[in-house]
Amino acid sequence: MCSAGRTASLQVRSATPADLEAIARLHAAARAAYQHSRFPDAPFDTPAEHARGLAAWGRTLDRDDTPALCAVRQDTVVGAASYRHRTPTGAAAAPATVTLHQLHVDPRHWGTGVGRALHAACLHAWHAAGCSRAVLDVLWHNHRARAFYTGLGWRPDPGRRPAPDATHLTLTLPLAAPAAP
Repeated sequence: MCSAGRTASLQVRSATPADLEAIARLHAAARAAYQHSRFPDAPFDTPAEHARGLAAWGRTLDRDDTPALCAVRQDTVVGAASYRHRTPTGAAAAPATVTLHQLHVDPRHWGTGVGRALHAACLHAWHAAGCSRAVLDVLWHNHRARAFYTGLGWRPDPGRRPAPDATHLTLTLPLAAPAAP
């Protein structure tokens, strides 16, 4: 099937507790795929890693302040994302900054538009919430993710240096207000 056809059948919706197992499974598979580029012989897609992801996503889905989305193709969860608004201290207005905590795609669906669809859904929600800036941390050695975010306009945050152990890089994306009709 061509990638355009695969993208057309994709739906992005709010994640629910019923999606937890599938999200944890794809998260573990995605982490294993990108970690193998740095540590080719280490086992990352293990029951312990899956349990850790299951617990983390369970906490995310239980939080009211951390929206989670999932991408579904033919009744199968193939991607997930979560983010959290950061309300400025002392500000009663809408949050100015949002942090993208997770965006993972099942490696079998890489390059088919799943990540872009999740990102577009996040952008839509962020604009609707009045956010003016988004930030995320990406693993320094995850060149695939870094290229993905760079292609979508994310840039290294000038206010944040890479982590002292050079494991993460903070990226930022200005969120311009949508043009008036």
